[in-house]
Amino acid sequence: MRQWQFGQSNGSENLELTDVTAPQPGPGQVLVRIRAASLNYRDTLLVKVADGYTPGRVPLSDGAGDVIGVGAGVSRWSIGDRVAGTFFQDWISGRFEMRYHQAALGGTVDGALREEAVFPEHSLVRVPSHYSHEEAATMPCAGVTAWYSLILRCGFQPGDSVLLIGTGGVSVWGLQIAAASGGRPIVVSSSQEKLLKARQLGAAETISSAATPDWDREVFRLTSRRGVDHVLEVGGPGTLKRSLSSVAAGGKIAQIGVLTGFGPSDASLFPLLTKNATMSGIYVGHRDAFEQLVRFVEQTQLRPVIDRVFLFEEAPAAFQYLASGRHFGKVVIRV
Repeated sequence: MRQWQFGQSNGSENLELTDVTAPQPGPGQVLVRIRAASLNYRDTLLVKVADGYTPGRVPLSDGAGDVIGVGAGVSRWSIGDRVAGTFFQDWISGRFEMRYHQAALGGTVDGALREEAVFPEHSLVRVPSHYSHEEAATMPCAGVTAWYSLILRCGFQPGDSVLLIGTGGVSVWGLQIAAASGGRPIVVSSSQEKLLKARQLGAAETISSAATPDWDREVFRLTSRRGVDHVLEVGGPGTLKRSLSSVAAGGKIAQIGVLTGFGPSDASLFPLLTKNATMSGIYVGHRDAFEQLVRFVEQTQLRPVIDRVFLFEEAPAAFQYLASGRHFGKVVIRV
C-alpha cells in the first residue's frame, strides 16, 4: 500500500511517497479504500511550520472512499458503503472538548493521503448519493466548517446577509450554503475573475478589495448602513478589524481562519461591545453537523466547487498550488 508522509524536514518538497503494509481493521474499526482527498489551508501550514510538524505523519484531514473491510462488532457500516471520515474522529455532537484534538486527522493521527486507512466506526459519515468521491472529499473540513459556523453557531435564517472573505474552500462552501438557503451572500476578493465566479454561484454583491481596500465601508453602503448579519471570518489578524466594522448590531462573527497569520490583531474590540455582536471561535464541527450537511446537499442537489484535481503521484504539486492562492474552491487529489 502506498502513502504520502512527512519527511524528516518540513516543506512540501520533502513529502515522501512510501510503501507500507496495508492496515487491518480491529474490533470496532472500518477499513476504507481512499479514493480522493482534499487539501485545506491547515495542511499547507503543517508542512511548512516546524511547530507541530511530525515526521512520518500521513497528511490531509479530508478523504472519501469505499468500505472494504470491517472489524468485529461493527454494525454501522458494510462492505461497499461510500464514506468520508470526520475531522475530529471522536467529536460526535454537543460541546467541544480539548481531548478531541488527540484524534485530529492529518494532525495528531495519520490522515487521508494514502490508499487504505482504518477508522473508528463512529468517525465515518455516509457521503451524498449524487457525489463523486472527489466531491465528497471536499466536505469534512471546509463544508462542515461552513455549515457548523453559519447554521449551528450563527443561527442563519433565510433573508440574512452573509459576508464571505476570499474564495477558498470554506468561503465558497459558505457562499453556496447561504445562497441555497435564501440568504444574501456578499463576497470580498482581490480577483475580478473570482468575483465573477462568485456571482455565478449566487453572490448578491461582490467587492474588489484591490479597487476598494476599505471594503468594510462598501459593505456598510451595500447594506444601507446596517452591516451584515453574519461574517465568516477566515483571515484572522489582517481582516478582523474590517469584519468587526462590517457586522451589524446583534450580528454574528464566526472566527474560522488565520490566512493572514497568527500574530495579534490591531483591531479594537469596542465595536463588538457597542453592537452587542457575538464572535465565536470555530474549529470545524462535529459528526452530527456533517450528517446534517449531507442531508442538506441531497435535498438541494448542491454540488461543491472543485478548482483542480491532481493525481496521487502529484501530491507535492497540489500543496504548492494551494499555497499559491490561485484556486477558487477546493483542490483535490485523486487517490
